Amino acid sequence: MSTIADLRLPAAETALATTFERAPEATFELESSVSKTRPSLWVSGVDSETVAAAFEADPSVEEAELLVETGSRLLYDVTFAAGAGTTHLWDDLLADGGSLLEARASDGWWQVTVRYRDRDTLCDAYDRLVDRGVNADLRRVTDVTDVEGHETRLTPEQREALEAALEYGYFEIPRGVSMEELAEELGISHQALSERFRRAYETLVDAELQPAGEESRLE
Repeated sequence: MSTIADLRLPAAETALATTFERAPEATFELESSVSKTRPSLWVSGVDSETVAAAFEADPSVEEAELLVETGSRLLYDVTFAAGAGTTHLWDDLLADGGSLLEARASDGWWQVTVRYRDRDTLCDAYDRLVDRGVNADLRRVTDVTDVEGHETRLTPEQREALEAALEYGYFEIPRGVSMEELAEELGISHQALSERFRRAYETLVDAELQPAGEESRLE
């Protein structure tokens, strides 16, 4: 069994507080990669000039390099300043073997989903955040039990989105609800719901097509 925790953390006590002041409409999503030594952030909701100026003014950001620019999103490699709250945030959250499943920031708040070995490990991580003066809001705790030796890799948000889609007839033909309506029902943006679906589909397809005994590339 493992424990999945959803936490809400203020940017003012972690990182990107100034960026949100300069670009309040921006949404940031962490892209994790074991091959990279610094994090990458997908940015949406603002243009490249606005977010570049916001990064430049933010004391928690030492360097931000634009890697990819699509029609709706920007991908930056970000180096946080030494001692910045984000560095401590990841250290506090992921010590003792925690695994970061998802991290998003919008409206001045970080929303993170982390998997721990058990609830005791989660409590230790939470206490570390509080000791640093971070007003961590523990939104949801889910205990995941192995079923026939396999553990679900869907985050609670992804599972919630899929369950709501089934309940409201999103997958029916014709659809019983639009994505915009479903997003409103869940209290999230259309883009956030679309991203949850995309990640959930990828996770489910990867698990289904994965050869027996082979580790998933998403792990």
